[in-house]
Amino acid sequence: MMGNILIVGAGIAGLSAGIYARKSGFEVTIYESHNIPGGNCTSWRRKGYLFEAGLHWLTGSGRDKPLNRIWREVGALTEETRIDKNDPFKICDWPSDSAGRLQVCLYRDVAKLETHLCEVSPEDTKRIRELCRDISRFIAFSIPVLDILLLKTAEKAPPVLTLLKMLPALLRYLPLSALSVADYAAKFKHPAIRLLLTSVVNPAYDALSLLVTLGCLASGDGGYIEGGSLILAANMAKRFEALGGTIHYGKKVEKVLITEGKAAGVRIGGETIPADACIVTSDTLSAIDTLFDPPVSEGWSRRMRVKICRPGALIMCSFISIGVEADLSNLPESITFPLENPFGHAGQLITELAYKLYFGSAGYAPAGCSAITILLAGDTYDYWKQMREQGCYGECKRELFEQILAALEKQLPAIKGKVAVWDVATPLTYERYCGTYHGSWMTITPPGSMRVSYPYKSRRVGNLYFAGQRIIPPGGTPVAVVTGRTAAQYLCRDSGVVFR
Repeated sequence: MMGNILIVGAGIAGLSAGIYARKSGFEVTIYESHNIPGGNCTSWRRKGYLFEAGLHWLTGSGRDKPLNRIWREVGALTEETRIDKNDPFKICDWPSDSAGRLQVCLYRDVAKLETHLCEVSPEDTKRIRELCRDISRFIAFSIPVLDILLLKTAEKAPPVLTLLKMLPALLRYLPLSALSVADYAAKFKHPAIRLLLTSVVNPAYDALSLLVTLGCLASGDGGYIEGGSLILAANMAKRFEALGGTIHYGKKVEKVLITEGKAAGVRIGGETIPADACIVTSDTLSAIDTLFDPPVSEGWSRRMRVKICRPGALIMCSFISIGVEADLSNLPESITFPLENPFGHAGQLITELAYKLYFGSAGYAPAGCSAITILLAGDTYDYWKQMREQGCYGECKRELFEQILAALEKQLPAIKGKVAVWDVATPLTYERYCGTYHGSWMTITPPGSMRVSYPYKSRRVGNLYFAGQRIIPPGGTPVAVVTGRTAAQYLCRDSGVVFR
């Protein structure tokens, strides 16, 4: 049996792998470069404000979902966890000649959504009904939780949803995966409906991703846990340590060491730390080049470099957070709106903004105050890197903040003159703190392309395993927790150990 296991990264995948490996009897140590757990599932505090930067809804928060059992096994969700299922989930605030402002709502209830959208745009009735039929088809769709073949396990995973139950969604799989979200939304005549749909998931994703998300919301899933990213990750770290696992923070793994064709440990700060096996859960795309000497060169790693590094494949963002001394709790939590005066940023034209509100009553701001977050998607890594090299990184951050604040003050007059704190995190920020390639946190599969998954085990190096968001595109917290579990299963199977 391989008894001493070393895990690179205390993100959701690393914590998941560590918990299941400990439950199965291995000695497990996790090394994390940051000073907190969570990886990309993260948030930060500034002057009494907490800005949610990672978790906006959780797939598997619904009690009847297969993934819910996994979140509970790893301790992320407990009986005390409060889950908010805000409805409407999102609102598009659109200028209207007749009504001043038109609010188009994304309701979780499919029948309510259909009635509402048809009232907004009678000329889109046919398309709206088709959209709602698609959402209904995907209500039964769920991420399956499976055991790998030939695994000895103390308790088999519950049977996944039957093919018959999944069939309505599967019949729409190919047509929807051939379209982008932008193309799907473009079928609607009303611009507010188009903007509402493209604000749910990245417009470059395939439409399948949109319908899976909308089906998730309609099924009673996709809630936000109170405390968000920090609580989710802290709960898992607490479970891992309660099982006897050890996490070392502020310890950046420099290299994974290979001896006689097997993973034999890591090097940190010039010190060699031996291990019987290693599970690498930091960003796989970055790890295969930076953690190994020579870099990993297997068929799957070469494909990953080509597919994920192509233009437009990486999802990254500039994340703007603002703390205001104003109580905005009477407003909807999530709003998208078109800009009266679009502005340029990093070679892109910003024509709309989406903001999310968090309130003092929930611990995100001082009493009577509110936290606002805005995410600007786009590959701006090279731009920000150039600005840093030219010595104007901070100045460009401030310029971006001021452009966004000017737009927000028109939308939210109550915040004018009441900004207490602001912060801009760029792709370079995510690269620095989370170790992800170019600061990206998800991967796009182009419409019409096959979704390619990557192996959990090295083909050439023994006792070396991988888990994390890159293994199954597009990534996200559900992928992270599932791949961590699966990596632990491969470890158990190879060691002849019963998985628990």
